[in-house]
Amino acid sequence: MTERTAPLTGVTVLEIGAFMAAPFATMQLADLGADVIKVEHSIGGDPVRQTGPFLGTESSPFVRINRNKRSVALDLKSPDARRAFLRLVERADVLVENLRPGAMGRLGLGHEALRELNPRLVYASASGWGQDGPLASLPGLDIMAQARSGLMSITGHPDSPPAKVGVPICDLVCGLYLALAVTAALRERDRSGAGQYIDVSLFEAGVSFAVWEAGKYFATGEVGGPLGSAHQSQAPYQAVRSSDGYVTIGAITPRNWQAFCGALGLTELLTDPRYPDSFSRLQNRAELIETIETVTSGRSTAEIVERLNEAGVPCAPIADYGEVFTDAHLAVRDFFWDAAHPTVGPVRQLGSPMRLSETPVRRTAAGPVLGAHTREVLLAAGCSEPEIDHLIASGAATADGK
Repeated sequence: MTERTAPLTGVTVLEIGAFMAAPFATMQLADLGADVIKVEHSIGGDPVRQTGPFLGTESSPFVRINRNKRSVALDLKSPDARRAFLRLVERADVLVENLRPGAMGRLGLGHEALRELNPRLVYASASGWGQDGPLASLPGLDIMAQARSGLMSITGHPDSPPAKVGVPICDLVCGLYLALAVTAALRERDRSGAGQYIDVSLFEAGVSFAVWEAGKYFATGEVGGPLGSAHQSQAPYQAVRSSDGYVTIGAITPRNWQAFCGALGLTELLTDPRYPDSFSRLQNRAELIETIETVTSGRSTAEIVERLNEAGVPCAPIADYGEVFTDAHLAVRDFFWDAAHPTVGPVRQLGSPMRLSETPVRRTAAGPVLGAHTREVLLAAGCSEPEIDHLIASGAATADGK
């Protein structure tokens, strides 16, 4: 994949990010062709660099979530390093950051200050709770956002301890919203010529998922709770027991319900007065699932999936990640790919779900060594070799991890 074909080619993005939300957002932009310059602290860099497992001395998570980026290592508390950073800002299109609200302002790098320097700059902030409001100053990690957003109240099984979603969903979707907002702001800048400020929080990102719960609460006042794998509003739509595990089913439309019952020899359910439609089946879900499992528990997952696939009924086995990462369908679609890294060799990557027919996403390099691009980026921004040497000698910058 060549960089010139990607849709955001020519867009320069500065990232001051740590851990997940901002780096995940800029990974999307980098995949789409943006030149993402990851500005990290000169000592240690992004804390994810210290997160295992490790490939040699490099963090395995880091080299995946920071692919297709360049690394510049600067201590932004140093006046000299800040001046060098401001040269990058003058030429940038986007800045993405996820420091605690107010931290960028205390460095003299808040939106208002940078807008004076570069009125075309799109400035995007991710935070736990947003840039204002009574919670804004509090630390906010993914699990806190999952807790306060209601997600943990509906995750897991009834009468079980609280459970979070298995991946850092608030972090990740905050990053996706951030990337979407940046592309929208760039489109607006095409019309107006001016940048703008973007404020996205993990909290609101988590609340935005409550589509079914909001439909119920704002209509009836009912507060949802955990349902295991079952759907909030339809049945049967959940995992059911097989002889060797579980299989997920979704037989909620009239056509799929009829095909489901026919495929598993449950045709008596089609005339049962308790189950004429999906809403009625929801009201009688406990009895319905018990009846379905009298059949499915005597058959293997593979047999059930085969029968339901033949009947055109939505279903799937529950895969672990060992199976996912070796999945034949994903292999045919070339989802996984290997990114080059200068010290650890090829690094297997999760593919981008965005498949653009004419301007495909980039597949270039794994996450860079700390400061790998400090010198080349600062030279391109107008810094002189002596200035860069001074920054490195003073500890205000790092080049090539040294």
